[in-house]
Amino acid sequence: MTDRTAHLAAWLTETCPHRPFTLAPASSDASFRSYWRATFADGDTAIVMDAPPAHEDCRPFVAIAQLFAEAGLHVPTVRAQQLEQGFLLLDDLGHTPYLTALTLAPECAEGLYRDALAALVTLQAASRPDCLPDYDEALLTRELQLFPDWFASRHREKAFGVKEREVWHAAKTLLLDNILAQPKVFVHRDYHSRNLMVVAPNPGVLDFQDAVYGPMTYDLVSLLKDAYMPLPEDEILDRVVRYWQLARQAGLPVPADIDTFYRDFEWMGVQRHLKVLGIFARLYHRDGKDGYLQNMPLVVEHLKRTCKRYTELLPLGRLIQKLTGDDFRYEPST
Repeated sequence: MTDRTAHLAAWLTETCPHRPFTLAPASSDASFRSYWRATFADGDTAIVMDAPPAHEDCRPFVAIAQLFAEAGLHVPTVRAQQLEQGFLLLDDLGHTPYLTALTLAPECAEGLYRDALAALVTLQAASRPDCLPDYDEALLTRELQLFPDWFASRHREKAFGVKEREVWHAAKTLLLDNILAQPKVFVHRDYHSRNLMVVAPNPGVLDFQDAVYGPMTYDLVSLLKDAYMPLPEDEILDRVVRYWQLARQAGLPVPADIDTFYRDFEWMGVQRHLKVLGIFARLYHRDGKDGYLQNMPLVVEHLKRTCKRYTELLPLGRLIQKLTGDDFRYEPST
């Protein structure tokens, strides 16, 4: 047991006196946070988040948990907190993320995605400004810059020259103009199969501490063009249409024309996937986490398919093709 884990166990003992427990790793994520499952002698379980204060701040998680719960999402209740040490005691939403359920029982997909779309509309219908940070041009631009800095230059060792920078600047301008014109809602920012739990009421929603107020297609992209769970193109289209119908029924400001909305969805996806490739590369090279390399080919495929469908994005598609080739694979270096 590390010193940090010992401090966590001591805090939990103090927080839950006269309740013997055992601790076991629950999960970890792409940040410095880790999660432990506490099993008490009476059979109750809870999750302990360990977020080292030197690297993480628990306060957004606590505030957004309350905001999203009030909006109608099933998020873990914060039972206890020690912000100075970076410890939170949370409700346990179970052992089964969507990713596991969809992999082991794909026949459940229809119901799981139906519930996830309904929950997303519920969250967005509660949206209002001045509650969350703005997903503004500066933040979107910083995210996009991860692609040339970490994916192209560091991971592929192909720094942009003059022509590549011209293509990149033009594509970035096109994407930002579209994204910033979209209606704004609450954005979870990682609404995908690893952060949605199969639980009643379904889904349980995790990892929302980076939520912002921004483009309404972002979370839909995260869900349906997931970096971890491939979906056939016809299923993606069907579920986009279903979301669009639900959103219209809820009075959300989606475009009246489904073709316009689908284009917004696809262009938002390009921004997210460029960012994700940069993040996965940074996790590998800076943080030594190679587990995300296996997910890069799916993200590249999402990008290539979308860029081929829009004349304006063809130059970006050619740039991505130049960086990745036809048979794109990633293996950790030895």
